[in-house]
Amino acid sequence: MYTDIYTASLPPELLAMAETPVMQRLLRVGMHCGCEYTAYPIYRDAVAPYSRYTHSLGTAAIVWHFTHDLKQSVAGLLHDIATPAFAHTVDFLNGDHLRQESTESRTRAMIASSPELMALLVQSSLTLDDVDDYHRYPIADNDSPRLSADRLEYTLGNAHLIFHCPKAELKRIFDDLFVDKNEDGEDELCFKHAETADAFTQLSLRQSKLFVSDDDRFSMQALADLLREAQRRGVLTADDLYLDEPHVISLLLSDPVIAAHWQEYRCIVGTQSGPNPPEDVYAVRIAAKKRSIDPLVQAENGLRRFTAISTDYAARLCTFRADDFDRWVWARFE
Repeated sequence: MYTDIYTASLPPELLAMAETPVMQRLLRVGMHCGCEYTAYPIYRDAVAPYSRYTHSLGTAAIVWHFTHDLKQSVAGLLHDIATPAFAHTVDFLNGDHLRQESTESRTRAMIASSPELMALLVQSSLTLDDVDDYHRYPIADNDSPRLSADRLEYTLGNAHLIFHCPKAELKRIFDDLFVDKNEDGEDELCFKHAETADAFTQLSLRQSKLFVSDDDRFSMQALADLLREAQRRGVLTADDLYLDEPHVISLLLSDPVIAAHWQEYRCIVGTQSGPNPPEDVYAVRIAAKKRSIDPLVQAENGLRRFTAISTDYAARLCTFRADDFDRWVWARFE
């Protein structure tokens, strides 16, 4: 697994927490918000499935590598513990698609509801307050477009599993990182060399474009509407979404109408777009949260954001941010 580039070993206390049922559920919750169930070639040709569990353990490993602080590392491990089936698609369902934060609301309750996890916290001399909000630890998480363990992990994970970037290249990028103080005096992951930052930002911008592509935006809204209809028909409840994805899919398949919609969703191979949708075709015009990274890089005159060093990256990032999504998008099928 590519995640072994992050650290040689993890503390046994953290590994024990990763084995709890509430964390193991994330093995069956994907990173791509249900888009991986379509027939899009990019997901069909993936190296391997990418789960929220892999991402969570990888985030914890990165935090441990740079801090050797158990409290911060456990907060990194648990940051996605409340991710529902199909992840941020549920933010689209909740009308929070531009912030994509509504699915974080159950984090503290999910941790507290696990007797196994709570017992392990006590054994490790940690409290619920120590680990229920990774936002308080800037190496684990910080405001975009800064670089944090969370953003670093899913960028490298997608680079390898989706974009087929060799593991050796991931390690080269990871080994170039160090911790220093940013403009606000907070710890942040930084690159030693601009050349490495350039390789990383090429991967991160490719990922950013994927996350808000017509294909992904359409699929997330279409799946959100399918889940809404399933709730309306009594096929599943909001709480059911906090089971794993195989359980939720089995509920969808239990209703013939919803099952037909699900099978149609799985046959989508891409999208088309235009100023007006075709008649009698399901189409959406929807924006999405734009995720981007502008890392700090060691330069002759101190740390600088990569956009201040690379005019090319600054221009490409500006173009990416300028897309207003003002178009209708509809599905293509095989």
